[in-house]
Amino acid sequence: MAEGGAGVPFFFVLSGFVLTWSAQRGTKIRTFYRRRFARIWPAHMVALIAAFFVFYRVDPPDGMPWIKPISISVMVLSVFLLHGWSNDPNILYGGNPASWTLSVEAFFYAYHPFVQRATARLKTAGGLVFCAVVIVVSAAYRLALFRWPHTVPVLPQPVLHSTAFLFGIGLAIALRSGWKPRIPMWFAFAVTIGGLLLLWYSGSHPADVPGAITMGLCQKEVLTLLYGFLILAAAARDIRGGRSLLRSKPLVALGQWSYAFYLVHATILYAIKEFHGVAGPIGWSNLTWYAGVCALSIVASWLLFKFVEHPLERKLRGPR
Repeated sequence: MAEGGAGVPFFFVLSGFVLTWSAQRGTKIRTFYRRRFARIWPAHMVALIAAFFVFYRVDPPDGMPWIKPISISVMVLSVFLLHGWSNDPNILYGGNPASWTLSVEAFFYAYHPFVQRATARLKTAGGLVFCAVVIVVSAAYRLALFRWPHTVPVLPQPVLHSTAFLFGIGLAIALRSGWKPRIPMWFAFAVTIGGLLLLWYSGSHPADVPGAITMGLCQKEVLTLLYGFLILAAAARDIRGGRSLLRSKPLVALGQWSYAFYLVHATILYAIKEFHGVAGPIGWSNLTWYAGVCALSIVASWLLFKFVEHPLERKLRGPR
């Protein structure tokens, strides 16, 4: 299991859940698209410009593989969030490396209004069945791709990650119909952490875990189930009016800056690596180094949110 990438499905599940939960009847599709554009593109564009000076050179230096030759075509694809449709790493992670997920999200935004309308009459049972079908179909594809690699096509990232997004939609459908499962948060966290540890251990010691190969092949489906369960528990508690640390002012503020943080964190990290060098061998001594990078990224994300993301989103969204 790639520890860093394991967190990506969480945000895709959350995205599908939040968009569906907050959807209002009668919203025109073009209004939805305008709001989504206002939400992600201005900050993306500013972060892309900053990333260009960190990740691209006319003559890339030796020993810094993250710095690539300038490619106009890759930059254009990045501007319009189309680079996620390529499985070539130089294109997929082109421009701002973090923005490949925005390319995936742009695809989600494109079809969400149509899925929303098609599932408008589903209730709790229908939402849960929807989730189950999404997981089964996705897992079947993964296993088929493993068994017949020369016959089954490799799908692009936006399609592959639709599993998590659609699963989030199904969860929101189930909850909006009045379902309020009582799942203790400590139990939801325990299940999620236990599942992550099991995924990691099965990947490191496949002979010791029954079904380790299948679990590894369907890793994204397993992660989608784990994160979906955690989101379900937290959302159900909020619906019931339960207390939550997540509603505290510091965490709400960090949540507001989180999109900007995601956009700038890699740029800041690699800029520091270029001028300061790598942190060194893995060890506790690196905590100070990473804490500094984290603090700098938080400050940069606040600036990006305050002066770009928030004001431009309000201006571009138009009247409420």
